[in-house]
Amino acid sequence: MPETVSLTSGVLAGISAEAARQPGIECCGLLGGTDDSGRRLITHIYPAANGLASATAYEIAPQELFRSMRQMRSDGVQLMGIYHSHPRGENYPSPTDIARAYYSDAVYFIASPAPDARQPIRAFRIRNAIVTEFAIQAV
Repeated sequence: MPETVSLTSGVLAGISAEAARQPGIECCGLLGGTDDSGRRLITHIYPAANGLASATAYEIAPQELFRSMRQMRSDGVQLMGIYHSHPRGENYPSPTDIARAYYSDAVYFIASPAPDARQPIRAFRIRNAIVTEFAIQAV
């Protein structure tokens, strides 16, 4: 049975909306929340511009990353996840995603803006190049 990650329905809707907003390029951003005795709950979404404006890669500019981290501190939450979309492929971590998974405690969410996607949003832990899928629970 896969490990579960919990998000508010508003955060899930926000990820989907960001992926649909510019379906030709990868969207990206950070997710904040709380960890109360091992119960992780993602409650905030922090959209960011894809500095690469690419359909196959994303990068959050350092100034946006710092701005989002400051806003998380102000909101009283911590970094819990990172999201992006795969406009042209399966929403499973690519070799680039795996190589650039610098935050081993974060959950990586990958959205598919395709209307026929079997699972529009999937969640993964990527640690030491090992990918583990999480079940997503909306609360």
